[in-house]
Amino acid sequence: MRFEELNWMDIESYLEKDDRLMIVLGATEQHAYLSLLTDIKIPLAMADAASQQSGVLVAPPLNFGSSPYFLDYPGTISFRLSTLVDAVEDIIRSVYGQGFRRVLILNGHGGNSGVQARLSELINELPDLEMNWFSWWESHGIEAITLKNEIKPAHANWLEAFPFTQVSEMPAESKAPPYVPSAILNAKDIREIYGDGSFGGPYQADAAIMGEIFRVAVEDIVNILKFE
Repeated sequence: MRFEELNWMDIESYLEKDDRLMIVLGATEQHAYLSLLTDIKIPLAMADAASQQSGVLVAPPLNFGSSPYFLDYPGTISFRLSTLVDAVEDIIRSVYGQGFRRVLILNGHGGNSGVQARLSELINELPDLEMNWFSWWESHGIEAITLKNEIKPAHANWLEAFPFTQVSEMPAESKAPPYVPSAILNAKDIREIYGDGSFGGPYQADAAIMGEIFRVAVEDIVNILKFE
């Protein structure tokens, strides 16, 4: 159940019986052969599935994140980290003022992790606010799946290649992970190193594996939404 399907009176009625909300963060950035909005499409699909099971509302996603290292790839749109932090804080303050008190942030992009520091401050400023942060690929259940199948997850490789993120034909072969000389590089060097944008490994995995990945992530989200 998304905001876009409701009017303001519906939200008011919802708040009379529930104060939980899911907020989806992601990015618009290169993902090799996958959609530029992969980091939004995945957590939003998971949020929709979790909403169907729990009845918890899903706020409109924030389509832009912090991706300065990919700016040399056309289509990448990046917020400065300070802009992203301010945007997320404004979203939280807005919904808090209306009565939402238990907020789960579903994050689809690793570059957004800097937001958590500000949220740790914000939760001390707003009475009775409860928040949680879930980056789906960090799930222990998903880690177990990758180990069981002996395939390493990475940016723009098989782990993110769900049917709904694939927008072009996927290479059949695997990609050798490139050598990265530094943890901090400019966007031009990043493009030279990563080429098509994948960080290496298989470009896609068996549909059964992807289905298991999605199911486990949604189960995690539903459990977190209990705010126990």
